Amino acid sequence: MLATQVRQKEGVFYFVAFPAEDILERVRFISRFYGDHDQIPPDRIPKHDDVGQFIGRVEKTDKAFQRQLSKAKVRAIKNFYETAGSQPPIPGTILLFTSERLRFAPLGRIQNVGDLDMPRSRFLVIDGQHRLAALHFYLAEHANEAPNIHVPCIVFDGQAEDFAAEMFVIINSTPTRISKSHLVDLYERVSWATPDRKLAARIADMLYSESDSPLRYRINRLGGRSRKEKWILQSELFNELLRWIREDYPDASSIGSRSAIAPRYYAAVRDFFKAVQVVWADAWGDPGYMVTRPVTLKALVRVAADLARDKGGTTAGRVERWTERLMPWRDRLRDFRAEGFYERFAARGQVERVSRIHRDLSRAIGLTPPERPKRSRRKR
Repeated sequence: MLATQVRQKEGVFYFVAFPAEDILERVRFISRFYGDHDQIPPDRIPKHDDVGQFIGRVEKTDKAFQRQLSKAKVRAIKNFYETAGSQPPIPGTILLFTSERLRFAPLGRIQNVGDLDMPRSRFLVIDGQHRLAALHFYLAEHANEAPNIHVPCIVFDGQAEDFAAEMFVIINSTPTRISKSHLVDLYERVSWATPDRKLAARIADMLYSESDSPLRYRINRLGGRSRKEKWILQSELFNELLRWIREDYPDASSIGSRSAIAPRYYAAVRDFFKAVQVVWADAWGDPGYMVTRPVTLKALVRVAADLARDKGGTTAGRVERWTERLMPWRDRLRDFRAEGFYERFAARGQVERVSRIHRDLSRAIGLTPPERPKRSRRKR
């Protein structure tokens, strides 16, 4: 499929104009939609599909997604398709997601235009289910119009499992739909989230709100009122904390009381960042350095996890011990200047760059990052 590759900071996604009939065959619907004489049943969501399970549960519990409202909305959109003349019926993009990494082959000298492979399984619709449902019912009555309609779509591929769910929450954060709350906040409030996610969400909240946290009010989350400059998205921090917890607890069901465990993890992250503050001194929070940018903070959380497991030790005097352990990093501070940073830590994307920084910083203090075992998907 011909696509345009779009780059924004570390993000890469694609713009594709799908023929109307083609797009309807390539997507799966999470909700049930009704027409005058037909219906679209929801696709069965596999238990291992975290994103689909999340969106399906939200739509089933939120009043805005109840059956009658969906029916009325689809009917209104279908009517617009029927009455639109010179005005394009679908001017806005549909947002699609696949966890598969899609191959993109540029065409000649034009590096951002090329052929994009389609995923083996159908796309999840992050935004635009109602528009596509209305298109389905419209083409059922006006099949001859299909060749004249191309649907503009944005395709996100190969992202972490929380990416699509987070984007879904942000897009639908209006008073009449999902309340203004971040995906991570939801994990602490819903009964179906796994214990490891609930624990990571609790720690992330403590890092945002506790008075002794070096990241207090520096975490960007929906609903936050602080005017301080934000250093990292709550979801990015959450993913790193979840990674740490899953390495410690491969079986999430073995996690005990969050009220007892969360303070222990929080204290370790807090003490580690306090030690980093001392070692990198004025560079902490300095826009001329990348020390408190997401790419470095994520790598630092990984080092904190390694250090917390390395020889243990009591919590008393831990900041001082870790400060001494991290002292070799002072000689590496020049590498974290904003100017030329991406050349010094060359990588194919942020995922690879975070891993590289993690390895470099760990080696500098005599730590060997553990090999991550392959984890099988767990039932939610």
